[in-house]
Amino acid sequence: MPTSIMTIKSKLDSHLGDSLTVVARAGRKKITKRRGILKNTFPAVFVVDLDQDSNNFEHVSYSYTDLLTKNITLKFDDAVQ
Repeated sequence: MPTSIMTIKSKLDSHLGDSLTVVARAGRKKITKRRGILKNTFPAVFVVDLDQDSNNFEHVSYSYTDLLTKNITLKFDDAVQ
């Protein structure tokens, strides 16, 4: 697991355009899974374009600290992040 926000951002930059699954903790014993494509990375957040078949909204953004604190995990189709 990367240990700094800059390391996380650089790893995500190399996966731009790749399909992924975002697994997020949404409260007590509740987990949400969303499929999409990593669209953009910004200094503090990254944006995922979601599959419209299974979601009511088009985009979702997460902060790099969510990955650092393990509130979310990313599973790319080719590898696990």
